[in-house]
Amino acid sequence: MDPIRNPYAPGAGQRPPELAGRDPQLEAFRFVIERIARGRPERSIVLVGLRGVGKTVLLNATRSLAVRAGWGTGKLEARPDQGIRRPLGAALHMAIRELGHPDATAVLSTLKAFVERAAPPNTKAYDRWNSGISAPSIAGRADSGDIEIDLVELLTDVAGLAADQGKGVAVFIDEMQDLGADDVSALCAACHELGQQSLPLIVVGAGLPHLPAVLSASKSYSERLFAYARIDRLDRESADLALVAPAADEGAAFTPEALDAMYRVTGGYPYFVQAYGKVVWDLAPSSPITAEDVAVAAPEAEHELAVGFFGSRLERATAAEREYLRAMADADADDTGTVPSALVAQTLGRKPQSLSPARDALIKKGLIYASERGRIAFTVPHFGRFLRAQAEAA
Repeated sequence: MDPIRNPYAPGAGQRPPELAGRDPQLEAFRFVIERIARGRPERSIVLVGLRGVGKTVLLNATRSLAVRAGWGTGKLEARPDQGIRRPLGAALHMAIRELGHPDATAVLSTLKAFVERAAPPNTKAYDRWNSGISAPSIAGRADSGDIEIDLVELLTDVAGLAADQGKGVAVFIDEMQDLGADDVSALCAACHELGQQSLPLIVVGAGLPHLPAVLSASKSYSERLFAYARIDRLDRESADLALVAPAADEGAAFTPEALDAMYRVTGGYPYFVQAYGKVVWDLAPSSPITAEDVAVAAPEAEHELAVGFFGSRLERATAAEREYLRAMADADADDTGTVPSALVAQTLGRKPQSLSPARDALIKKGLIYASERGRIAFTVPHFGRFLRAQAEAA
């Protein structure tokens, strides 16, 4: 098959040619937009799921809906080593520009003061980060140094600007679980205040499955602030559609047996559907693509995943952390993705307390998470299977 016409697109946050199986989430966001447009209060939204299920793609798709509705939008990716002021400031600056308010000077001045408060007081002018905001910075609003007070004041002002125009603002935060504890607390407090005042600003966050626990640990009322949506692997019909529709656009097809084989190897995970689809297309001699074509292509697809998707993550772990990961994989022979912490310690012949440093480091690196009390899970689907295959090949 012609590789130039290959329609499949495995990539980080890259929208697939057919965004299958996500209509309920997109429809729910349209509902939120319509309610806010009518002055109705609505909760912010949190998307949670494993790596490779398409959270970032869905985050971008919802942002497109907000843009088409005339809203101001901004997006940031949280990082564990970075406070929220600068990235959120840049996102809100974009949102204010998209609103196109004829006189946003006062809000921009508040925003600039909020951003510049991130720099230590003794920082020299030439070392300060340039926010790109042309308005003068005015003291006395969103610059107290208390992130919770400042964020409430800033988001209230931005939301008021949008309300003046009969529009809304949506702030999109990817990797939301990596926000610092103070920033999470401030964000929850701001969303709480905005909801009480029925102001047209919402946060749409995406993160790993333990994100709800992170929010709950910050504010006891967080479970009432957000509408949580779990993003999981695709069902069989949606996974088939993700393969069949792009192929049909190029005049190609899959046999039913090929689709059976593709679902078995991908498990319905969106990233795997695209990764296997791309390799199968390139190696299949002609249409329709058959189960034999899938069997021939599977080893190459698995090799590419082993290097890029799985291997790049494993390389971030130290020797002790890799030992812990492999013990998790051995303890999870049924490939459920979640195992008791005590069983991992038993597999290694160690006391659970002695493994806490490796466990905590892997959680901070986003490779595992605490799925529930006393249990841990991989953030990457099929990671245990990959580790067991790697051990067998050694």
